[in-house]
Amino acid sequence: MQKFNVYLPLILMLAFAFGCQHVSGHESKFVPLFNGKDLEGWIGATDQYRVEDGVIVLPKGRGGKLLTAKQYDNFVLRFEFKLTAGANNGLAIRAPVKGDAAYNAIELQILDNSSDRWPDLKPYQTHGSIYGVVPAKRGFLKPVGEWNRQEVICDGRQIRVILNGHTILDADLDRVAPEGHTLDGQAHPGLNNTTGHLGFLGHGDQVAFRNIRIRSLDPKQ
Repeated sequence: MQKFNVYLPLILMLAFAFGCQHVSGHESKFVPLFNGKDLEGWIGATDQYRVEDGVIVLPKGRGGKLLTAKQYDNFVLRFEFKLTAGANNGLAIRAPVKGDAAYNAIELQILDNSSDRWPDLKPYQTHGSIYGVVPAKRGFLKPVGEWNRQEVICDGRQIRVILNGHTILDADLDRVAPEGHTLDGQAHPGLNNTTGHLGFLGHGDQVAFRNIRIRSLDPKQ
């Protein structure tokens, strides 16, 4: 037992080192979408969003679509975001440059569900939901002012959202509108998009984003 105790610190150090290498290796497959200095690589409402201390910030009273210059089809997207009280934003995926991303693309809601500002919130309007189409699970946002971690997996017709380690949405786009009817009763042609831009959809509320990175996926066979 004494000899084991002598080597225990070394064993723990090696285990920690190998564990870090595994995590780092996994992260090394991701490509940053934000350089931490400016909005190079982004298009759209670049005059509305700011870069402050390595963070993309949409100040209160400003809005518009901030889109990646590149287009993506199948991917894993990871980012962090911080909300202010009642803040409303969105994440556009497979989006065209023009048109309302809630309908002409796929909009994943970014929203402070806890606010009294939204007393009549529909299930398909909560954070992480495919706006108007698929509700996400609630209860996994951190308190306002804290950073949240989100992962979005877009793999063929399957869309998955993981918030702070919890899967809050897992949707097959071929099954979300039976007989062409969506939950909000509106047409959502963007559900059929196979590629497009990624971006944030500002609605006049202050929201911050950081550590935005992406890994491309081969489509499901």
